[in-house]
Amino acid sequence: MTSREPRSALPTPTPAPRPATRRTVLAAAGLTGLAVGTAATGASAPVHAAGVRPTAAAPPTHRDPFTLGVASGDPDPDGFVIWTRLAVDPLADDGLGGMPSRRYPVRWEVATDDRFRRVVRRGTVGAGPEAAHSVHVELTGLEPGREYHYRFRVGRHVSPAGVTRTTPAPGARVASLAMAFASCSNYPVGYFTAYRRLAEEQPDVVVHLGDYQYEGPAGTSVVGRPHVGPETVTLANFRQRLAQYKTDPDLQAAHAVAPWLVIWDDHEVDNNYADLVPEKVAETAGFADRRAAAYRAYYENMPLRRGSVPRGPDLQLFRRVQWGSLATFHLLDTRQYRSDQACGDGYQDCPEAADPARTLTGGEQEAWLDRGLRDSRARWDLLAQQVFFGQRDSDPGAARTVSMDAWDGYPASRDRVVRSWVEGGVRNPVVLTGDVHAHWISDLYRDQSDPSSGLVGSELVTSSITSGGDGYDAPTGEHPWFPQNPNLRFWTNLRGYVSTTITPDALHARFRCLPSVTDPDAEAFTRTEWKVEDGVPGAQRVSDSPLPARTAARRRLPSDAEIVADTIEQETGVRP
Repeated sequence: MTSREPRSALPTPTPAPRPATRRTVLAAAGLTGLAVGTAATGASAPVHAAGVRPTAAAPPTHRDPFTLGVASGDPDPDGFVIWTRLAVDPLADDGLGGMPSRRYPVRWEVATDDRFRRVVRRGTVGAGPEAAHSVHVELTGLEPGREYHYRFRVGRHVSPAGVTRTTPAPGARVASLAMAFASCSNYPVGYFTAYRRLAEEQPDVVVHLGDYQYEGPAGTSVVGRPHVGPETVTLANFRQRLAQYKTDPDLQAAHAVAPWLVIWDDHEVDNNYADLVPEKVAETAGFADRRAAAYRAYYENMPLRRGSVPRGPDLQLFRRVQWGSLATFHLLDTRQYRSDQACGDGYQDCPEAADPARTLTGGEQEAWLDRGLRDSRARWDLLAQQVFFGQRDSDPGAARTVSMDAWDGYPASRDRVVRSWVEGGVRNPVVLTGDVHAHWISDLYRDQSDPSSGLVGSELVTSSITSGGDGYDAPTGEHPWFPQNPNLRFWTNLRGYVSTTITPDALHARFRCLPSVTDPDAEAFTRTEWKVEDGVPGAQRVSDSPLPARTAARRRLPSDAEIVADTIEQETGVRP
């Protein structure tokens, strides 16, 4: 495991190629609240982004500007990104968090202890309205495989402290990695208690697989916390919505406990969008502007490196992070470059889906992934991405009816990815998936529709944090689709996240569940634990712990037809 001192309590609530000139990109995007920390000691000299100077006369903020917490992300062996955003009124309609239209000097510190007695970096960066007063500090020159603490100051106000870490040195032997992954947090549907339970486990790194926010309009809420503002279309809308989510103390705790690797899915912009095609074709004319606003707000609110500064409607998000010799994370973007879904977004069957020219990743990203898989020497290669990878045929008859929004709707694109890891000799490929609001485990074959083609990998699918609301559990862990899909190994419709321990010998995955997302104090339990052994394709069951008896007794298991209808509705938004 990466070296770190024990923590008694939670903290309070390979990047993409860089452009030729950082100043040009930052100025073009209007995003200048970014600093690069390179000093080798705890020097007090300010470090500013190119062309940025905080306004010395900026009035002091009388209210706490750190209402959105802190975060860190994209670690490498000598650094990481630390993030915050100033907002005294986070839900302000203009999306600017109630901050005056002025620049503020934000001081930051990075230390090796939680009391900040051993500060190893400090500096100052300007935060202004052009980036919604967000701050990205990109640290370099730190020690590999080490835990650090960080915080920010504005005037007399001090932010909560966060914990982060650098990755081990390239090729370094790593005994163990604690990694959790999660997706799909819909604010009005339930409490983000699962984020709190994830934080309590103190993982080394958190992978978020998308649907960090939902784009829908204000309306009713199951737990009395509706969305504010209209459906997110403008930059102000997206800034306001992300700020609302970030006020949640459980989400703040999860961000503050470990570095995050973030990728998006569809709801960060628009349900089931594909490249520049929105869900509703009638809205295509203005969709490029909507996507540009969404991507810009996403960058402003996430701990991403300067290689991800957006340019118009585009943002470079696919990237690779290595954890010594133990693991490589290949972080994919399956929304920005994909071909439009064939024959609709739902469960369909049409010849167009099989067209080899259709792609889920786009040509550039596919080539990048192919090179990375063929060149990898890691013990574990983790493909962190959004939509279901293995086959899920919903028709028990002869017809093949699958989700057009998942890899099933892009079978040639999927075959090329599998070919990359098979021909490249990838030792242990594991696909990490979100999106579908339920825990699943799937075997992966050389040909997904033919089990006799050979087992070549595993897919671990996390349920949602809240999306879908209070769920239910089948004691057998089987879905009605199992008979016609022999690759499917486990399913539960409870909400939660997946907690893993990765060693050179095995990847252990604990599928953590909450009995209810409408109970803010719900405890998490491990519904099932599986392992993938080094060099042995396919997951093996270790243990099961069904839903606690008292909760199960109050919750009726629906019929097979109802389970299928629920599954399709959760994924498509339309009940069959």
